Amino acid sequence: MTMQFTLRQLEYAIAVDKHGGFGAAAKACFISQPALSAQVAQLENSLGTQLFERGPRGVTRTPAGENLLARARAILLAASELEAAAQACLEPLSGDLRIGVIPTVAPFTLPRLVPALHARHRAARVTLVEATTEALRERLLSGELDVILVATEADLSGCEVVEVFRDSFLVALWRGHPLAKEEGALHLEDIPSEELLLLEEGHCLSRQVAAVCRLQEKATRTDFRASSLVTLLQMVALERGITLLPAMARTSEIANTAGIVLRDLDAEAYRTIGLAWRPNSPRRVDFELLAKLVDEAASADVMRPT
Repeated sequence: MTMQFTLRQLEYAIAVDKHGGFGAAAKACFISQPALSAQVAQLENSLGTQLFERGPRGVTRTPAGENLLARARAILLAASELEAAAQACLEPLSGDLRIGVIPTVAPFTLPRLVPALHARHRAARVTLVEATTEALRERLLSGELDVILVATEADLSGCEVVEVFRDSFLVALWRGHPLAKEEGALHLEDIPSEELLLLEEGHCLSRQVAAVCRLQEKATRTDFRASSLVTLLQMVALERGITLLPAMARTSEIANTAGIVLRDLDAEAYRTIGLAWRPNSPRRVDFELLAKLVDEAASADVMRPT
Protein backbone atom coordinates (compact mmCIF):
# COMPACT_ATOMS: atom_id res chain seq x y z
CA MET A 1 0.00 0.00 0.00
CA THR A 2 1.36 3.44 -0.97
CA MET A 3 0.87 6.08 1.69
CA GLN A 4 -0.24 9.47 0.45
CA PHE A 5 0.26 12.41 2.76
CA THR A 6 1.65 15.91 2.40
CA LEU A 7 4.30 17.92 4.20
CA ARG A 8 1.56 20.37 5.11
CA GLN A 9 -0.33 17.64 6.91
CA LEU A 10 2.81 16.79 8.85
CA GLU A 11 3.19 20.45 9.77
CA TYR A 12 -0.37 20.55 11.07
CA ALA A 13 0.17 17.43 13.17
CA ILE A 14 3.36 18.88 14.65
CA ALA A 15 1.47 22.10 15.43
CA VAL A 16 -1.24 20.16 17.28
CA ASP A 17 1.44 18.40 19.32
CA LYS A 18 3.29 21.65 20.03
CA HIS A 19 0.24 23.68 21.07
CA GLY A 20 -1.62 20.89 22.84
CA GLY A 21 -4.87 21.17 20.91
CA PHE A 22 -6.50 21.68 17.54
CA GLY A 23 -7.84 25.16 18.27
CA ALA A 24 -4.48 26.63 19.29
CA ALA A 25 -2.75 24.83 16.42
CA ALA A 26 -5.25 26.23 13.92
CA LYS A 27 -4.61 29.78 15.14
CA ALA A 28 -0.85 29.30 14.88
CA CYS A 29 -1.19 27.93 11.34
CA PHE A 30 -3.71 30.58 10.23
CA ILE A 31 -6.31 28.02 9.23
CA SER A 32 -9.77 27.19 10.51
CA GLN A 33 -9.98 24.48 13.14
CA PRO A 34 -12.31 22.21 11.08
CA ALA A 35 -9.92 22.39 8.11
CA LEU A 36 -6.88 21.58 10.26
CA SER A 37 -8.72 18.74 12.02
CA ALA A 38 -9.70 17.28 8.66
CA GLN A 39 -6.11 17.40 7.40
CA VAL A 40 -4.78 15.66 10.51
CA ALA A 41 -7.54 13.03 10.23
CA GLN A 42 -6.52 12.41 6.60
CA LEU A 43 -2.92 12.00 7.72
CA GLU A 44 -3.91 9.47 10.38
CA ASN A 45 -6.02 7.62 7.83
CA SER A 46 -3.10 7.52 5.39
CA LEU A 47 -0.75 6.23 8.10
CA GLY A 48 -3.33 3.73 9.30
CA THR A 49 -2.94 4.73 12.94
CA GLN A 50 -4.09 7.40 15.37
CA LEU A 51 -1.56 10.01 16.37
CA PHE A 52 -3.60 11.78 19.03
CA GLU A 53 -6.04 10.89 21.73
CA ARG A 54 -8.73 13.59 21.68
CA GLY A 55 -10.28 14.73 24.95
CA PRO A 56 -12.24 17.66 26.42
CA ARG A 57 -9.04 19.09 27.92
CA GLY A 58 -6.95 18.86 24.78
CA VAL A 59 -4.98 16.13 23.07
CA THR A 60 -2.24 13.72 24.06
CA ARG A 61 0.04 11.66 21.87
CA THR A 62 -0.78 8.00 21.43
CA PRO A 63 2.08 5.47 21.67
CA ALA A 64 2.20 5.44 17.87
CA GLY A 65 2.18 9.24 17.87
CA GLU A 66 5.26 9.34 20.11
CA ASN A 67 7.26 7.54 17.44
CA LEU A 68 5.70 8.91 14.27
CA LEU A 69 5.67 12.58 15.26
CA ALA A 70 9.41 12.42 15.95
CA ARG A 71 9.87 10.99 12.45
CA ALA A 72 7.58 13.69 11.04
CA ARG A 73 9.83 16.36 12.53
CA ALA A 74 12.85 14.72 10.91
CA ILE A 75 11.07 14.64 7.54
CA LEU A 76 10.15 18.32 7.76
CA LEU A 77 13.72 19.25 8.73
CA ALA A 78 15.11 17.24 5.80
CA ALA A 79 12.64 18.90 3.43
CA SER A 80 13.63 22.34 4.72
CA GLU A 81 17.31 21.57 4.22
CA LEU A 82 16.62 20.26 0.71
CA GLU A 83 14.93 23.55 -0.14
CA ALA A 84 17.80 25.51 1.42
CA ALA A 85 20.38 23.51 -0.54
CA ALA A 86 18.55 24.19 -3.79
CA GLN A 87 18.35 27.90 -3.00
CA ALA A 88 22.05 28.03 -2.12
CA CYS A 89 22.86 26.64 -5.56
CA LEU A 90 21.18 29.65 -7.13
CA GLU A 91 22.50 32.50 -4.99
CA PRO A 92 24.40 32.64 -1.67
CA LEU A 93 22.59 33.98 1.38
CA SER A 94 19.24 34.01 -0.36
CA GLY A 95 15.84 32.82 0.78
CA ASP A 96 14.74 32.42 4.39
CA LEU A 97 17.47 32.84 6.99
CA ARG A 98 16.43 32.37 10.63
CA ILE A 99 19.12 33.72 12.96
CA GLY A 100 19.15 33.37 16.74
CA VAL A 101 21.18 35.86 18.81
CA ILE A 102 21.89 36.06 22.54
CA PRO A 103 20.75 39.29 24.31
CA THR A 104 24.31 40.31 25.26
CA VAL A 105 25.30 40.42 21.57
CA ALA A 106 22.13 41.42 19.72
CA PRO A 107 21.91 45.16 20.58
CA PHE A 108 25.57 45.79 19.75
CA THR A 109 25.95 43.77 16.54
CA LEU A 110 22.55 43.65 14.81
CA PRO A 111 22.22 47.41 14.10
CA ARG A 112 25.25 47.14 11.80
CA LEU A 113 24.85 43.53 10.67
CA VAL A 114 21.26 43.66 9.39
CA PRO A 115 21.69 46.68 7.05
CA ALA A 116 24.92 45.21 5.66
CA LEU A 117 23.24 41.84 5.09
CA HIS A 118 20.30 43.40 3.28
CA ALA A 119 22.54 45.67 1.21
CA ARG A 120 24.77 42.87 -0.08
CA HIS A 121 22.27 40.01 -0.21
CA ARG A 122 18.92 41.47 -1.18
CA ALA A 123 17.37 38.05 -1.73
CA ALA A 124 17.82 37.11 1.93
CA ARG A 125 14.63 37.05 4.01
CA VAL A 126 15.92 37.38 7.56
CA THR A 127 14.08 36.43 10.73
CA LEU A 128 15.75 37.29 14.04
CA VAL A 129 15.15 35.59 17.39
CA GLU A 130 16.67 36.81 20.66
CA ALA A 131 16.92 34.29 23.52
CA THR A 132 19.35 32.61 25.89
CA THR A 133 21.97 30.26 24.47
CA GLU A 134 20.24 27.13 25.78
CA ALA A 135 16.93 28.10 24.19
CA LEU A 136 18.60 29.02 20.90
CA ARG A 137 20.55 25.76 20.77
CA GLU A 138 17.36 23.73 21.29
CA ARG A 139 15.57 25.64 18.54
CA LEU A 140 18.56 25.25 16.23
CA LEU A 141 18.78 21.49 16.66
CA SER A 142 15.00 21.11 16.26
CA GLY A 143 15.15 22.95 12.93
CA GLU A 144 13.36 26.12 14.03
CA LEU A 145 16.50 28.21 13.46
CA ASP A 146 19.20 27.99 10.79
CA VAL A 147 22.15 29.52 12.63
CA ILE A 148 22.83 31.13 16.00
CA LEU A 149 25.21 33.91 17.08
CA VAL A 150 26.42 33.08 20.59
CA ALA A 151 29.37 32.98 22.96
CA THR A 152 31.19 29.75 22.13
CA GLU A 153 32.15 29.06 25.77
CA ALA A 154 28.57 27.84 26.28
CA ASP A 155 27.38 24.26 25.73
CA LEU A 156 27.03 23.93 21.96
CA SER A 157 27.16 20.14 21.77
CA GLY A 158 25.63 18.79 18.60
CA CYS A 159 26.51 21.97 16.68
CA GLU A 160 29.23 22.95 14.26
CA VAL A 161 30.89 26.14 15.47
CA VAL A 162 33.11 28.79 13.88
CA GLU A 163 34.76 31.48 16.02
CA VAL A 164 34.40 35.02 14.70
CA PHE A 165 35.90 37.41 17.26
CA ARG A 166 36.90 37.79 20.89
CA ASP A 167 35.03 40.24 23.08
CA SER A 168 36.97 41.48 26.09
CA PHE A 169 35.41 42.92 29.27
CA LEU A 170 35.05 46.37 30.74
CA VAL A 171 34.40 47.23 34.38
CA ALA A 172 31.37 49.50 34.85
CA LEU A 173 31.53 51.66 37.99
CA TRP A 174 29.54 54.56 39.35
CA ARG A 175 31.36 57.86 39.04
CA GLY A 176 32.09 58.17 42.74
CA HIS A 177 33.50 54.65 43.17
CA PRO A 178 37.13 54.60 44.37
CA LEU A 179 38.22 52.50 41.37
CA ALA A 180 36.65 55.02 38.98
CA LYS A 181 39.14 57.67 40.05
CA GLU A 182 42.28 55.67 39.25
CA GLU A 183 44.25 55.86 36.01
CA GLY A 184 44.92 53.03 33.57
CA ALA A 185 43.47 49.55 33.33
CA LEU A 186 42.22 47.64 36.35
CA HIS A 187 43.61 44.33 37.58
CA LEU A 188 41.30 41.37 38.18
CA GLU A 189 42.33 41.26 41.81
CA ASP A 190 41.15 44.88 42.18
CA ILE A 191 37.53 43.93 41.54
CA PRO A 192 35.55 43.63 44.80
CA SER A 193 33.49 40.48 44.20
CA GLU A 194 31.05 41.38 46.95
CA GLU A 195 29.96 44.38 44.83
CA LEU A 196 29.69 42.46 41.54
CA LEU A 197 26.22 42.44 39.97
CA LEU A 198 25.33 39.70 37.45
CA LEU A 199 22.55 38.86 35.05
CA GLU A 200 19.93 36.37 36.20
CA GLU A 201 20.47 32.64 35.86
CA GLY A 202 20.21 31.42 32.28
CA HIS A 203 22.43 34.13 30.79
CA CYS A 204 25.79 32.65 29.87
CA LEU A 205 27.44 36.03 30.43
CA SER A 206 27.05 35.58 34.19
CA ARG A 207 28.96 32.29 34.10
CA GLN A 208 31.62 33.83 31.88
CA VAL A 209 32.09 36.80 34.22
CA ALA A 210 32.40 34.46 37.20
CA ALA A 211 34.96 32.39 35.28
CA VAL A 212 36.94 35.45 34.19
CA CYS A 213 37.09 36.75 37.77
CA ARG A 214 37.77 33.24 39.09
CA LEU A 215 34.78 33.57 41.39
CA GLN A 216 32.33 31.14 42.84
CA GLU A 217 28.80 32.39 42.17
CA LYS A 218 28.13 32.62 45.91
CA ALA A 219 30.96 35.15 46.18
CA THR A 220 29.01 37.72 44.11
CA ARG A 221 25.98 39.79 44.99
CA THR A 222 23.00 37.45 45.47
CA ASP A 223 20.32 39.96 46.54
CA PHE A 224 19.76 41.19 42.99
CA ARG A 225 19.87 39.64 39.53
CA ALA A 226 19.13 41.66 36.39
CA SER A 227 17.33 40.50 33.27
CA SER A 228 19.31 42.80 30.96
CA LEU A 229 22.53 44.77 30.72
CA VAL A 230 20.50 47.98 30.71
CA THR A 231 19.12 47.13 34.15
CA LEU A 232 22.59 46.20 35.41
CA LEU A 233 23.96 49.60 34.39
CA GLN A 234 21.01 51.39 35.96
CA MET A 235 21.77 49.62 39.25
CA VAL A 236 25.44 50.59 38.95
CA ALA A 237 24.43 54.22 38.35
CA LEU A 238 22.35 54.00 41.55
CA GLU A 239 25.52 52.90 43.39
CA ARG A 240 24.13 49.44 44.15
CA GLY A 241 27.21 47.64 42.85
CA ILE A 242 29.56 47.26 39.88
CA THR A 243 29.46 44.96 36.86
CA LEU A 244 31.44 43.69 33.90
CA LEU A 245 30.30 44.76 30.45
CA PRO A 246 31.22 43.27 27.05
CA ALA A 247 33.69 45.51 25.24
CA MET A 248 31.47 45.54 22.16
CA ALA A 249 29.07 47.68 24.20
CA ARG A 250 31.64 50.46 24.68
CA THR A 251 30.31 52.69 21.91
CA SER A 252 26.65 51.77 22.39
CA GLU A 253 23.94 53.96 23.84
CA ILE A 254 23.62 51.91 27.03
CA ALA A 255 27.29 52.48 27.86
CA ASN A 256 26.58 56.22 27.99
CA THR A 257 24.30 55.82 31.00
CA ALA A 258 24.65 58.92 33.18
CA GLY A 259 26.99 58.48 36.10
CA ILE A 260 28.78 55.41 34.68
CA VAL A 261 32.55 55.13 34.25
CA LEU A 262 34.01 52.31 32.13
CA ARG A 263 37.48 50.93 32.87
CA ASP A 264 39.49 48.39 30.90
CA LEU A 265 40.80 45.16 32.42
CA ASP A 266 44.50 44.55 31.92
CA ALA A 267 44.07 40.76 31.96
CA GLU A 268 43.47 38.75 28.81
CA ALA A 269 39.87 38.19 29.83
CA TYR A 270 37.41 37.71 27.01
CA ARG A 271 34.54 35.65 25.64
CA THR A 272 34.57 34.26 22.11
CA ILE A 273 31.65 35.09 19.83
CA GLY A 274 30.87 32.73 16.97
CA LEU A 275 28.25 31.15 14.77
CA ALA A 276 26.81 27.66 15.31
CA TRP A 277 24.69 25.52 13.00
CA ARG A 278 23.63 21.91 12.52
CA PRO A 279 26.54 19.80 11.23
CA ASN A 280 24.45 18.39 8.36
CA SER A 281 23.18 21.78 7.21
CA PRO A 282 23.75 22.33 3.48
CA ARG A 283 24.29 26.07 4.04
CA ARG A 284 27.92 26.09 5.23
CA VAL A 285 28.91 28.56 2.50
CA ASP A 286 26.08 30.88 3.57
CA PHE A 287 27.14 30.75 7.20
CA GLU A 288 30.79 31.40 6.35
CA LEU A 289 29.67 34.50 4.44
CA LEU A 290 27.52 35.50 7.39
CA ALA A 291 30.50 35.10 9.73
CA LYS A 292 32.44 37.64 7.65
CA LEU A 293 29.55 40.08 7.88
CA VAL A 294 29.34 39.59 11.65
CA ASP A 295 33.08 40.24 11.92
CA GLU A 296 32.73 43.48 9.97
CA ALA A 297 29.74 44.53 12.09
CA ALA A 298 31.59 43.97 15.37
CA SER A 299 32.92 46.95 17.28
CA ALA A 300 36.54 48.00 16.82
CA ASP A 301 37.05 47.12 20.49
CA VAL A 302 36.85 43.36 19.87
CA MET A 303 39.78 41.05 19.19
CA ARG A 304 40.23 38.56 16.35
CA PRO A 305 41.22 34.96 17.08
CA THR A 306 44.89 34.25 16.39
